[in-house]
Amino acid sequence: MTGFTVEARAQLKSGLLELATRDLRLSGAAVTGSAATGREDRWSDVDLAFGVADPALVGAVLSDFSDFMYAQGALHHHDVRAGAWTYRVFFLPGGLQVDLAFVEQSEFRPLGPAFKLVFGDAKSVQPFPGPNPRDIIGLAWLQALHARSCILREKFWQAEYMVSAVRDHTLALACIRLGLSSAHGRGMDSLPESVTQPLLASMVGHLNSNELWRAFDAVLQSLTSEINQADAALSLRVSDELSSLSIDPLA
Repeated sequence: MTGFTVEARAQLKSGLLELATRDLRLSGAAVTGSAATGREDRWSDVDLAFGVADPALVGAVLSDFSDFMYAQGALHHHDVRAGAWTYRVFFLPGGLQVDLAFVEQSEFRPLGPAFKLVFGDAKSVQPFPGPNPRDIIGLAWLQALHARSCILREKFWQAEYMVSAVRDHTLALACIRLGLSSAHGRGMDSLPESVTQPLLASMVGHLNSNELWRAFDAVLQSLTSEINQADAALSLRVSDELSSLSIDPLA
């Protein structure tokens, strides 16, 4: 498999938009994702959004567009629901991903800057609320507790999973602090080395107790730093306890 071509991607996107312009059930269509903000590159997906005039017809429209996609060679699809929107994600040969979002007309609007109207009308922008750092801190703390118990129980695969999850949440906190996207790791590669370099030590190289304790200690140091910058009062209460989690009580 050599991967999809830019030309094939453009042809498929044009075909989908042509199909949309002929569908009288649609109230609007928009290009979303990287193509809407001039950031499309060789590996970008196809991201489109559609408003459906009659809420009762959303399912039928989605089904018809799915038939079109399978006629174009789609191998599988997966639905993701967020609020009123249904995102149907199609997987095609060559690694091409096509994300088609459908919503009733009254909810057809930009959810952020990556929205370029092709035809029809859209309501005023209504961004999703950003993540709350305290929620991420809570998840990181919970997974840190699980990481510790997994190492002690010698459940090393699960321990590695938990250590990695703590690292992901730590990086998400840094992204929020620096005004970067924290969703799906999008902002991580834009973080400064002052954030990412210490976290290299949190990578688990081998599945054994000593290595996991070492990596766990490294990730907790970075997490503690991010908590302090996100909420100094909370950090004052929890930092000592958090740091003590990486001390092996059996050593």
